[in-house]
Amino acid sequence: MQILVADDDTITAEVVAHALRKFGYEVTVVHNGLDANELLRTGRYKILISDWQMPGMTGLELCEEIRSRRSGGYIYVILLTSHGGIDNVVCGLEAGADDFLTKPFDPTELLVRVRVGERVLNLESRELMIFALAKLAESRDRETGAHLERMREYARVLADELTKQDEFCNVIDGEYVNLIYLTTPLHDIGKVAIPDHILLKEGSLTETEFEIMKTHTLLGAQTLREVSQHSPCAGFLQMATDIAISHHERFDGTGYPYGISGEEIPLCGRITAVADVYDALTSKRVYKEAYSHRLAKKIILEGAGAAFDSRIVEAFLQREADFISIQETLGDHADVLDSHEFEAYETHKS
Repeated sequence: MQILVADDDTITAEVVAHALRKFGYEVTVVHNGLDANELLRTGRYKILISDWQMPGMTGLELCEEIRSRRSGGYIYVILLTSHGGIDNVVCGLEAGADDFLTKPFDPTELLVRVRVGERVLNLESRELMIFALAKLAESRDRETGAHLERMREYARVLADELTKQDEFCNVIDGEYVNLIYLTTPLHDIGKVAIPDHILLKEGSLTETEFEIMKTHTLLGAQTLREVSQHSPCAGFLQMATDIAISHHERFDGTGYPYGISGEEIPLCGRITAVADVYDALTSKRVYKEAYSHRLAKKIILEGAGAAFDSRIVEAFLQREADFISIQETLGDHADVLDSHEFEAYETHKS
């Protein structure tokens, strides 16, 4: 992690740099805001520790300049100041500062605040990584539309509802709900490795083609494991890996790729299974029309205890108004089939 220190007080700047270098950080020191601004344009520095008052460009002006840029990654800014008081804090935050350190400061406090900055930057990095990987998968499938956005919303709603059930309240907390919201879009990342003639086929898949299609679960999990091994901030991808490999398992053990059942299936995979099927049913695909919420609900209810964990189906029933709202807001707005139309449609197809 490269850190830029900007302070016209040479002694303070060197104290800050020395304290951080002891803990392995790469530190560059400049003594005015203009030099700092030029170095920040290189994109090398992720954390800036800047004095409030400097010649040429003040710390506040430097913050405003950084936040006005549309390109480049996020820079975490810690302002050094000898001025306390709520007015100065508000002024600094409005300019774009993330944190403050009052002079004179303790080196331990400095280290703690820098590590907070690292955590914030890691959170941004993981969200960018998820978005990039998910869009890679989505780009292969012309039918997905807003599928990823709907999926993450459905999963979040289900996880949130499960916190109200005694069996899950000690397993699912706010962090879990946020994590499943972030990682659900990666459920089909393995499809990037499925040949186009299978992935984009408009008719029914042959038995051989379906066996190849099913490997997207294993390929997705393998991809995410490899990303985790090569990224220092990707430990959170364990949930994404569990989702990728298990969202096509069935509660009764007749799913794929491993045919595991019940609680053997990761909870995040069981949640994603309901979200995925609901979205597939209520969306138009090259091989089917969009089904109404009522018909999708009927099919999911019929799958309780077989395809799906009954407790998650119950959560779906408790929050079906949210599902309807998400579908209406983010849906593809295709014509839908209701129960009697579905029967006629199936008869016509055969």
